[in-house]
Amino acid sequence: MKFSEMKYERVDMQALTDAYDRLTQTVRNAECEQDVLAAFAEHEVLSSHAETMITLTYIRHSIDTTDAFYEAENDFYDENSPFLTEKLSAFQQALLESRFLPQLKEKFGALMFVNAELENRAFKPEIVPLMQEENKLCSRYAKLVAGAKISFDGKELTLSELAPYKQSADRSVRKAAFEADAAFYKSHADELDEIYDSLIKVRTQIAKELGFESFTQVAYLRLKRNCYDPAMVQKFRDAVKTDIVPLCGKLQEMQKARIGVDTLHYYDMDFKFPEGNPRPVGSAQDILDAGRTMYREMSPQTAEFVDELYDNELLDVLSRKGKQVGGYCTFLPDYKASFIFSNFNGTSDDVEVLTHEAGHAFAGWLAKDFEVRENMDPTMESCECHSMSMEFFAWEWLHLFYGENTPTAKLAHLEGCLRFIPYGCMVDEFQHIVYDHPELTPQQRHEAWEKLEQQYRPLVDRSDLAFYGEGRGWQRQHHIYELPFYYIDYCLAQTVALTFWAMMNEDREDAWNRYLAFAKQGGKQTFLELCATAGIDSPFTDGVLEKIVSTAVKTLEN
Repeated sequence: MKFSEMKYERVDMQALTDAYDRLTQTVRNAECEQDVLAAFAEHEVLSSHAETMITLTYIRHSIDTTDAFYEAENDFYDENSPFLTEKLSAFQQALLESRFLPQLKEKFGALMFVNAELENRAFKPEIVPLMQEENKLCSRYAKLVAGAKISFDGKELTLSELAPYKQSADRSVRKAAFEADAAFYKSHADELDEIYDSLIKVRTQIAKELGFESFTQVAYLRLKRNCYDPAMVQKFRDAVKTDIVPLCGKLQEMQKARIGVDTLHYYDMDFKFPEGNPRPVGSAQDILDAGRTMYREMSPQTAEFVDELYDNELLDVLSRKGKQVGGYCTFLPDYKASFIFSNFNGTSDDVEVLTHEAGHAFAGWLAKDFEVRENMDPTMESCECHSMSMEFFAWEWLHLFYGENTPTAKLAHLEGCLRFIPYGCMVDEFQHIVYDHPELTPQQRHEAWEKLEQQYRPLVDRSDLAFYGEGRGWQRQHHIYELPFYYIDYCLAQTVALTFWAMMNEDREDAWNRYLAFAKQGGKQTFLELCATAGIDSPFTDGVLEKIVSTAVKTLEN
């Protein structure tokens, strides 16, 4: 079915919560396995429909944040979804306490029940009002940023539309674009501080209500981190400081020489080549057409997938006024369909949409016929492996997008991936600091970010840019507000993607088959188990970053 034909109707929360009360009692009073299985089957139908309607609202609201109808529907779910979480939690707990749990694990696999237990530890009914407040604050941040109107080059631009100017070959234009970007955030500095301060207070209170010392513990439970802990993440970040940060210093020295500057300022970071960054050739439609050709040629599976994606209008990628910034891929269970959202801006980001977000969508397509919804999605770092690895598998077809600039496009992509890992680790360590020390003032948070900049990106000069030079750059990262502790998932996944990339340089077919083995498991295995299934080292393996650096250096030298 085409996306425009998908009918929306508000979820009847009272009827739904009543149904879950009944199902919970059925499980608790069950005399036989079949009673529990029947209740679980009804749960699958109910939860899939509710998720579909809530997701339709989210997509249509993000496509146009000025649409009054979907803004009201989004507000409704911000207010009421915590009540649904309460009922789902009670139902999951009944399953976990059922005497038929061994039979359920045998039928559906044990991992989904491990994940349910983690989720339940992060919830109890008393925190519903706090979750409502958390949702409202996140929506407030998203709407504030989406509503940006920036006067630049004689036009009124959104933040997404400003992006090409930030990569201009004219250094003065780049600087001016960053100053315009910074001026918007600086004009809302107090509100941005106030929103985040409120989020930290609310989330810390949630943690206390649940019996935890820090929201960090709650976030790990929410993200269902079932095979690694903060100590392992810290060890990974330390390895990044040792192995990746020095390499990034060398990359920055190479960049300075290429673009002819003595000092690498913040507004130079995204400018890679003296003739300008490689940009996709042709119109937005040309880029979309190239994407379809790529996936039709890549494999039989991707060919079938991309035709479904395009023919059913399951992507919205053009920038418009009032459209939410950024990009994402989400899933509509009732239609067994993924949806891709983005903002084309004429830069390489447009190509990454058709590689990164389509990687998510392809993984969803591979798992869409799983028997139960809970087994479709792995934890988030594994989901990001799907997308970031697909970016590299697309290299064979980059000429369709970049023409004669394909070699520089590959170099820019590889450098960007390597340089991203320290930034992502910086975002993660910042969140560990602020949630482990909720008493910090806004100014102290800015100072903490600035210290991390010195550790992870020591060679970048931000002194001549207001906002960025004040340690406020983190306020542009919407994950810090809306998806706490999610960002390290990108770093772990980037490490896996670079591992696949190194393998495909030796044997592309073998690397692709390993990638398929990883993706086809959906959420039936933990992240570490998925790495083992694909026959690759996990990011937590000693020496894995050193191997990546060695392969990358050889490639960059060539």
